[in-house]
Amino acid sequence: MQDFVVFDHVCKTYQMGDVRIEALKDASFTIDEGEICVIVGQSGAGKTTLMKCILQLILYDAGGITLDGKLITRQNIGRFSFATCEHSFFPALTAKAHREFYEEHFETFLGRRFEGLMDFFQLPMDKPIRSFSTGQKNQFEVIMALSQGADYILMDEPFAGNDVFNREDFYKVLLGILEPHETVILSTHLIEEVTGFIGRAVLLHKGQIAGDVQTTELDEQGKTLMDYVKETYSYQSDRVSRALTELTGKEDEDA
Repeated sequence: MQDFVVFDHVCKTYQMGDVRIEALKDASFTIDEGEICVIVGQSGAGKTTLMKCILQLILYDAGGITLDGKLITRQNIGRFSFATCEHSFFPALTAKAHREFYEEHFETFLGRRFEGLMDFFQLPMDKPIRSFSTGQKNQFEVIMALSQGADYILMDEPFAGNDVFNREDFYKVLLGILEPHETVILSTHLIEEVTGFIGRAVLLHKGQIAGDVQTTELDEQGKTLMDYVKETYSYQSDRVSRALTELTGKEDEDA
């Protein structure tokens, strides 16, 4: 039986003083085993809330999120790992100490993958994580998520503070190391960079599912993921020229 995560009419609302914010509105979709799926949306669209609802870090108000037909609880949460720029490691410990801790407490820990990714990013094994740069901390967060042996690997804006060359090379490495059963759910603003790496895109807009497409469908239509995003969000192509005209009083010659 194929594994899958199902979002079934999930709703989440935040109350900020007198303001009620609907972070997720009736969100429904399914993620199958082995997919590499990107969650796309503007800031505030609900991407991080969606990720944290999967992991039970935030409790949703209505609907349900299931793994293989069962609600996500302490019994099956271990099948998920999470990389976030908020960081979830032990800052006073070294990378070596992290590896030893996870090898002791996680039977599924992938030591060879951990060592290989540490070498790839050229991160030191014997320095406290708090001494790392922001970019290095984000790299280490991704390494830990990929090395836990989880079936579902969630990454929320994992490459903040990393240069384009590190990101591009990492996508290639990731495609080479993933096992068929490993599923990646990635939220990012870097749409054009991940196009050749993902197989599917789910678009969020103001907490609602605004689009859901396989990249093979886009290839058949001769469209890029960015084309699809702009169409879905009704992007105004003359936005820049109108702004320049208003700001300078001059007509944009390229308009």
